[in-house]
Amino acid sequence: MTNQPTSTNSSSAGTQAFLRLFRALVTIGILGWISFFVYNNTFTETDKPFKLGLDLNGGSHLIYEADVTGIDPLEVPDLMNTLRDVIERRINVFGVSEPAIYVETSSIVSSEQHQRLVVELPGVTDVSKAVAEIGRTPLLEFKLVDLEALAAQSALESSLANIEKNNEGKIQIDNVTTSSSNPALLGSTDPYIATGLTGRYLKSSRLEFSGGQSGGVSNEPIVALNFTEEGSKLFAEITRDNVGEQLAIFLDGEIISSPRINEPITGGTAIISGGFNPQEARELAQNLNFGALPVPIELVNTQTIGASLGQEVLQKGIKAGAVGLGIIILFMILWYRISGLVACVALLGYVTIMLALFQLIPVTLTAAGLAGFIISIGMAVDANILVFERMKEEFRSGKTSRESAREGFKRAWGAIRDSNLTSILAAIILFWFGSSLVKGFALVFGIGVLISMLSALVITRTLLMALPEVTQEKSKVWSFLFGTGLSK
Repeated sequence: MTNQPTSTNSSSAGTQAFLRLFRALVTIGILGWISFFVYNNTFTETDKPFKLGLDLNGGSHLIYEADVTGIDPLEVPDLMNTLRDVIERRINVFGVSEPAIYVETSSIVSSEQHQRLVVELPGVTDVSKAVAEIGRTPLLEFKLVDLEALAAQSALESSLANIEKNNEGKIQIDNVTTSSSNPALLGSTDPYIATGLTGRYLKSSRLEFSGGQSGGVSNEPIVALNFTEEGSKLFAEITRDNVGEQLAIFLDGEIISSPRINEPITGGTAIISGGFNPQEARELAQNLNFGALPVPIELVNTQTIGASLGQEVLQKGIKAGAVGLGIIILFMILWYRISGLVACVALLGYVTIMLALFQLIPVTLTAAGLAGFIISIGMAVDANILVFERMKEEFRSGKTSRESAREGFKRAWGAIRDSNLTSILAAIILFWFGSSLVKGFALVFGIGVLISMLSALVITRTLLMALPEVTQEKSKVWSFLFGTGLSK
């Protein structure tokens, strides 16, 4: 009877020790599996490699400025987002991996704002090819034709063609000498009147063949356009108010068709018939489906980053990370001894988990993101240091190493929670309001803070609890190993 409690307590202690050891082995096994995953996806052909940004991989950096003149300022943000989506779909067609496309609004001292679209194409160093591919995206416009102004312009052009030019390439009109290439001679009245109906209202387009109705050529290739609900209403309003007029269809500023409006069209469908052959009509329909530009854009700046320069930045970043990690490991082992060794295992686990996430999510790594990752390595041991300092106080007060660990995690949790929450909040603010470079840093840093909490509260705690339970009086060796700094 007297030995029963002792036997029960011994059995319970043995079970708990086994569970602690089992949890530690499972944790190490998971970290080993993640390490193998990262190694396999880094040094072998895989579908989950690291995604490197423009500054690490080399490529092209293009800046387009959008012409939003005459557009309601309230509609500009939506139009720029549509423009971004259109260009992104267009780029995806010619196979650029992980393009970065974002809208940038720049303002000057006056209230004028410039809407710009920034396109980053990692791995594409042929700028002319990239510009040509993006430029293939058509700008579709519908304009009413002012027949009187058009006739006057045609007559003036014909008259100018018959005027004899002098030796200096000048012509005399109404006692005013000017260059024959001066557009003012063609009159100031534009014969084409904008209707507001553009490619941004386009829903889809497809290749069809006409049946020869209304005097058309039988089986002529045509392109049928289907408008969005808003575009259908606008198209119906235009055709209803301008029956008998001509509606010119422009593609990239060139007129390709000018049909007459015979009756109001309420079905939201328009036909482009420009004397195409089947291949031309098919390509036009495909281009329009990829996205007609909602606003005109102009290329204002290009920059090419060579692959060798990106590789140099990447190598220096990896070297800085390796040196920083080595210094942290050395410090933790020398100062916190066996607890520091456990923290280093957790830190290596943290690095491994972060690398695996970069491949799985995937995160596009830039130089700024790499800097955020290096900083987060130092932040990852912050929670461990708070815990170990509390453990030191509890251990010196006479508690066992395991009890000290429990109390250390319990008492340090408040400080760990608050410091990590402020870091996460800062990362969110940087990501929300920052530019693309700042966003790359903020994303990696924010993920790093979250994973560092996991490594400190799960990995470090699990491994510490699996260590033997000792007290200061047990032996000088164990007392030294569980001590910190320059003393026990």
